[in-house]
Amino acid sequence: MSDSTEDALGRVRWKRFAAIAAPAAIGAGALVFMTAQGAIASSFAVSGGSFKVSADSLDGQGFVQYGGVDSTKNGGKHPVQISGIKSARIRNMCQSVKVGPFTLRLTAGTGDKPVEASDLVLDVEQLNADATFNDIEIGRDASTLDRGPNGAHGPAGMFGQQASSIALKNVRQVAWATTAGTFKLSDLSMKLGRECF
Repeated sequence: MSDSTEDALGRVRWKRFAAIAAPAAIGAGALVFMTAQGAIASSFAVSGGSFKVSADSLDGQGFVQYGGVDSTKNGGKHPVQISGIKSARIRNMCQSVKVGPFTLRLTAGTGDKPVEASDLVLDVEQLNADATFNDIEIGRDASTLDRGPNGAHGPAGMFGQQASSIALKNVRQVAWATTAGTFKLSDLSMKLGRECF
């Protein structure tokens, strides 16, 4: 990949990120400082690269969202929008990650049975999708979020939002980390291949 292509991708990625998660982007400097001071605990050090996830649909119950920062072992900081979902069903999921010159590609939920997850937490850098929220609360203090997975809330004073349910279609996501209480992958396939998008 040429330098100009990398630069173009960087501009588009940050532009979309800022449009989706403006409060997190605006507060990135404060978040980095708070993480360095231990005010926001990262559950683990993320790797040096993000990964892509696509899906035909994601239907979730109990949704929360707020800003955060993921840290690498060497001290790198990555502002992210943290999305927590109490329970989720994902259809035709694809995950791809670049490993040197190769791309490792994982697919699941491609048949009759969807991927099922509980206490799902996604650290997202970029998200494109058609979204529907039910009973949404926008602008709620992130420390008071209570509809998502246990412990999925931000520090006091931070912008947050939550909904009783969420439906995403045509999902295209760039993320730094994913955690879940359970992650049931039906029709799992893992092999070298091409990126999900």
